[in-house]
Amino acid sequence: MRDLTSDTITEAVIATMRDTKDSRLAEILESLVRHLHSFVRDVEPTEEEWARGVDFLTRTGQMCTPTRQEFILLSDVLGITMLVDALGNRRPAEATQNSVLGPFFREDRPQHADAADISAGLPGTPLFFEGRVVNREGAPVTGAAVDVWHSDSEGHYDVDVPGQVDTAMRALFRTDERGHFSFRSIRPSSYPIPADGPVGELLSATSRSPMRPAHVHLLIKAPGFQRVTSMLFPSDDPYLDTDPVFGVKESLVESYDTYAADAGPCRGLTDVPYTLLRHTFVLEPLPAD
Repeated sequence: MRDLTSDTITEAVIATMRDTKDSRLAEILESLVRHLHSFVRDVEPTEEEWARGVDFLTRTGQMCTPTRQEFILLSDVLGITMLVDALGNRRPAEATQNSVLGPFFREDRPQHADAADISAGLPGTPLFFEGRVVNREGAPVTGAAVDVWHSDSEGHYDVDVPGQVDTAMRALFRTDERGHFSFRSIRPSSYPIPADGPVGELLSATSRSPMRPAHVHLLIKAPGFQRVTSMLFPSDDPYLDTDPVFGVKESLVESYDTYAADAGPCRGLTDVPYTLLRHTFVLEPLPAD
């Protein structure tokens, strides 16, 4: 432990952890130390650069509150959140692909009957959503729990809509015997992730846009199947290829079809132009024990 050099310090640090009782923790810490030390050897930061890095991380922590998690946001924009999700949710191409949960899911959401309007009267282009949940053979999954949440036409979720006190644009549905569920809401909009903190500085320094493409979140759970956390993005959104949290997958890009009030499958249900979104979700069975 004395006279350590840049060549010997890594093994010395790892040696101090040899009595760690939790084997998984020991594995993680050893890998973390090796990778961090390799990073430092690779870039050889100056003391000033090291101090700036420490300051960045300090301010990231100071930005965290019960309603804002700047460290998760940092994980998002560095692709770590999506990487963890991808490694933990490997699925065949025919199954619905996972995406990140995001910070706006809430357990305290109302359950609604099929075809309910969940917009709470907020302004925007009417959105009619028709979904089916099936297994890999195409048979309907009955009684699946389907959580839905999304932003409004200005990019705000209900918790951020100025003056909004009621739950809006989020609900829990159950699939019927056909595996079907539907609802009415308003079309979501693209929106910026919070860029007024250290993560925003990072995006600015790397000339990256903070804008997320519009999307509808869905979380689907059914007995005997893997949980699906997903999003559906409009195919005409300008931010699909620059999503700062790397959540877009080609299989989750859908056509948000727009119709005149007197045209299309939902004619007569609204007196203004509307959007219709349809998607079939394919669930993967739980792995055998």
